[in-house]
Amino acid sequence: MRKLTIAGFALATALTAGCATTDQGAIDDANATASSAEQTAENALNTANSASSAARSAQATADEALAAARAAQRSAEEANERAKRMLERASQK
Repeated sequence: MRKLTIAGFALATALTAGCATTDQGAIDDANATASSAEQTAENALNTANSASSAARSAQATADEALAAARAAQRSAEEANERAKRMLERASQK
């Protein structure tokens, strides 16, 4: 009976150790997965920040181009007005 009890304790210890090893393996896997997910999230954040910076730069360039186009339009309208006045004066002579 005593040998059977000791064998039972030994079996229970072995099973517990096996479960602990399996649990540690699962914990290690979970940690590796979490670390990989964290790295992926960091990479995504860096990509998003780069895209945001590029978008701000593109917006600034577009704003400058729009301002230049408006200035060119004003110049063209002024030139058209001058040409119109010159034609009116020329037709009156």
